[in-house]
Amino acid sequence: MRRPLQVTLLVLSGLGLLHASLFTDLCLRYVKPSMRPMLVISGFLLILLGIAEAWSRSRQKPGVDDHHMGHDHIEHSDEHMGHNHSKVPRVAWLLFLPALSLLFYAPPALGAYTASRAAPKAVPQQDSFDPLPATSPLPMTLTDFTTRVQQDRKGTIKGRTVRMTGFVTPDRGSTSWDLTRIMISCCAADAQSIKVRVYGIPALAANTWVTITGTWHAGGTLGTSSAPAALDGVTVEKVAKPVNAYQDALPFPTSR
Repeated sequence: MRRPLQVTLLVLSGLGLLHASLFTDLCLRYVKPSMRPMLVISGFLLILLGIAEAWSRSRQKPGVDDHHMGHDHIEHSDEHMGHNHSKVPRVAWLLFLPALSLLFYAPPALGAYTASRAAPKAVPQQDSFDPLPATSPLPMTLTDFTTRVQQDRKGTIKGRTVRMTGFVTPDRGSTSWDLTRIMISCCAADAQSIKVRVYGIPALAANTWVTITGTWHAGGTLGTSSAPAALDGVTVEKVAKPVNAYQDALPFPTSR
């Protein structure tokens, strides 16, 4: 790849990173917020490298260019003999696609399609549980709800009305669906999903963010792994997608 194109690729990549991490929140579709400063620094470094490369080229003496032209002539002659090693494979042009996509069409965040295929997040082991507040409906994360259902042998979740937020993952051919959250440890490549099955309320469109209230859907033995992480839905309300969607957060308080 010739030097002007190298400069262009460096600058475009840097601008794409800055657009995604400094001027917008697009980077939160792919990485944790803690990695944002590193992306900003990387963007500036790529732009500086591109400028340095362009400046270095502009400082070259004419004799150097003539020398390169001589080499180009030799390489051109070698090409006919089948010995041209300076030609970059066409696949190298694909390096422009990630840079351009960050600037003009950033891929969407992970959603229902990924959740239906991603590895389920293991339920963390917990030996003791604090008493549940008397608040009703009780705000909970999907992880807390699942842990209570499958590990709290006192069954304190039984009969309680809870409220949780996530996005809709439909189950084709079923009347029930999954309230879902996707969590990442570092970036979207290590995504894992946690789901709570919802009964009694028709599914909205895939990837719709909702806050749902309901009670535990009885099954198996409460407090053991045989108990399903499932909910008998009572109400469902569309909500705005959170800025950082890759965390299992509590639902926002309602005005009611």
